[in-house]
Amino acid sequence: MSDATEQDHHFLSRVLALAQRSRDQGHHPFAAMVVDAEGNVIAEAINASSSDRTAHAEMNALRLASQQFSPQQLASATLYSNAEPCAMCAGGTYWSGVGRVVYGMSEASLLALTGSDPENPTLALPCREVFARGQRPTTVIGPLREDEARLAHEGFWHK
Repeated sequence: MSDATEQDHHFLSRVLALAQRSRDQGHHPFAAMVVDAEGNVIAEAINASSSDRTAHAEMNALRLASQQFSPQQLASATLYSNAEPCAMCAGGTYWSGVGRVVYGMSEASLLALTGSDPENPTLALPCREVFARGQRPTTVIGPLREDEARLAHEGFWHK
């Protein structure tokens, strides 16, 4: 997408590598990080939903960031995720105050990979639709580099 910056591509590369590490550690292949306006990583996390179904990577990173920074401070931050935030994670992003989201693979592409795998019953609700219902704007950039974002997921899901 034309709105993506060099910094966006840098942090997306980092989050894609983190998603692969998540898979290598036996977790679902999802990762997220929150980066402030100056380019400092203020939180990063992998998926831990095998023990807590709400512990998606985005929610874990948002919880860490929200413990340290107010919604006003997070308004200029960006959430980077290897896959489009689900409805829960989009809601968490909104409530945390994070003002910008950059993601790799779309929910539709993720669904094509996961099929009906009970480990990832995806919601067909794009994050843009969730954010559009809010009272403040959230900038969304993605999907970006979907082929690269798919790599950590290939062969992982049982259809």
